[in-house]
Amino acid sequence: MAALGGTFLLRMASGLTAAMLVYYLADLPRHGGAEVSALTVGVLTAAFYAAELLLSPIFGILSDRFGHHRLMQIGPLFGAVAVAITATTTDLTVLGGTRLLEGASAAVSVPSTLGYLAVATVGDEGLRGRAAARFEAVTVAGLGAGVAAAGVLYTYLGPPAFYLNALLYVASLVVYRYGVTETPGPGQPSGLVPREQALRRYAVLLRASHVWLLAPTWIALNAALGLYTSQTLFQLVRAPDPRFPDQLLVGGFGPLEVTAGFVAAGVVFFAGLVYWGDRFKRFRRTTIIVYGLVGGAVLAGAALVLNHSAGFPAVAYLPILLVGAAGLFVLAGATPAALGLLADMSEHSPDDRGALMGLYSVFFSLGQIGGLLLGGVVADATGLDGIFVATLIILAIALAPVAHLRRFEARWYGSS
Repeated sequence: MAALGGTFLLRMASGLTAAMLVYYLADLPRHGGAEVSALTVGVLTAAFYAAELLLSPIFGILSDRFGHHRLMQIGPLFGAVAVAITATTTDLTVLGGTRLLEGASAAVSVPSTLGYLAVATVGDEGLRGRAAARFEAVTVAGLGAGVAAAGVLYTYLGPPAFYLNALLYVASLVVYRYGVTETPGPGQPSGLVPREQALRRYAVLLRASHVWLLAPTWIALNAALGLYTSQTLFQLVRAPDPRFPDQLLVGGFGPLEVTAGFVAAGVVFFAGLVYWGDRFKRFRRTTIIVYGLVGGAVLAGAALVLNHSAGFPAVAYLPILLVGAAGLFVLAGATPAALGLLADMSEHSPDDRGALMGLYSVFFSLGQIGGLLLGGVVADATGLDGIFVATLIILAIALAPVAHLRRFEARWYGSS
């Protein structure tokens, strides 16, 4: 589906920027800029999600009013401008502005694409499960491909590699423009919704209790995932910190080594998305979410052991890595399950799919911002140990509201 292809390119471009920006910030003094702390990295990365958080509801409403296809095409333009500016400056304020602009790119494209997919899968639970999993798969695959390419491109090209990234955004625009056809929502043949009605209905959506039942778990889950984006990457590639001599993973890794590790993790996560996306007919959405949270805890525990494995015999690393990979595989199911549950909710508001699916970005961004800022604080104080322990705490928080959500799911949807 062309909408998924455009999403892959868009997410690859944003992943490429995010990873190259970490390498750039770690290397900024060499280019004439200031020394950058882990907290600053967290703030700059969080700026992307702050823009996505604030603008997604607005663009979700506009998507319902003007049509999903039209809105999809605006996001890549914002992204292309943002990365072109990034290549020209070492000023942290300007770099913060480019992160806001690139976040606006996601805020336009994600709600409109999810609204489009929700319309395209009406009445077919199996197709919806596959679509939700594939959306998450192309999102993760795109981000992973961006991170993988970042190590190579930045190693050999340096900051000018950001200009190449602009071409990915242009490619995404071409796919959205010429590969996707508009699918009007039920009862709205033109795909247009009057502004006053859209704003009123969005206010009603925000007051719906079933939407907010999903919010705590979804936000906490994404906060946990947010700990493993820029913060973990920065801890791996920064200069070794003498405060944490017993933490094997803190500092000293090169971009190419990090790329290899992220590619391996991306393959496992992608396989998990495919597997769990085909299990929507067999398991409740909330069951898959619970499995995913437990898998995330297993992954964090394995990473904590690995971080203190200096001096272990070589043969001991394999079982640690296998346990971590198993946890990551199971964790992968949680995100498409939550997305599928949100798409199910849109069945009861078919004229507001863009606005409702825009809440995906709101919950995603709130979690990412919280995870990034928390990650910056704990990483500065305790290195990667703090990241792994914080993950376990956040996952426990994410699990707490699931029982209420599960009762709602059984009553409203009759899930098996």
